[in-house]
Amino acid sequence: MSKSPVATDTIQHGPSRSESHAPTTSSQLASNEIDGLRQQREEQTEIFRQAITKTPDFPKAGILFEDIFPIFTSPHHHEALIKAYELQTQEIVGTGQKPDVLVGLDARGFLIGPTLALRLGCSFVPVRKAGKLPGKLQTVTYEKEYGEDSFAIQDNSIPTGAKVVIVDDLIATGGSAAAAGELVKKCGGQLLGYIFIIELVGLNGRSKLDAPVYTLIESQS
Repeated sequence: MSKSPVATDTIQHGPSRSESHAPTTSSQLASNEIDGLRQQREEQTEIFRQAITKTPDFPKAGILFEDIFPIFTSPHHHEALIKAYELQTQEIVGTGQKPDVLVGLDARGFLIGPTLALRLGCSFVPVRKAGKLPGKLQTVTYEKEYGEDSFAIQDNSIPTGAKVVIVDDLIATGGSAAAAGELVKKCGGQLLGYIFIIELVGLNGRSKLDAPVYTLIESQS
């Protein structure tokens, strides 16, 4: 997932970094409540991050691939991952509150989004690659490293004014996440923020996003 070398020894979170789009709901939380949520999230992150494996020179030379799939082979690590996302979502929307919709990106966002939505008691909506969804769609084309790609969302899947959080596993250059955010807005949703497991900070993908960005683990690329 990232170019060698990487360092994932320090956990960083979006709210602890300079964030020009800090959500109002987060700032309304008492400072001790925020600290408590962050402490719990760090504890859960330490649990699941132990399961992430790193394979050098995959899929090609010079790439250090960080594999999140071993997390899902262990109920203990899987639970810690979902709990960390849940705690981060609580910090975004406020304790005792919930988003109306979680949006997950094709395809690893589908591993996290449905379970987290069920935990929170909100809707899950997928953003899929072109040609995968029926019905009336909103679509966006975005730039990739080589060429273009397209994302689509079903037009009536997000109610107007719904509070939305986007979830995925990784933010690199930020192109796909930015496209998903544009789709949410096209549907009339209120985008509260993005949550990722890993951020490749050297690629500065968060600069493309116009909503708060929260990450559980940082890597240097």
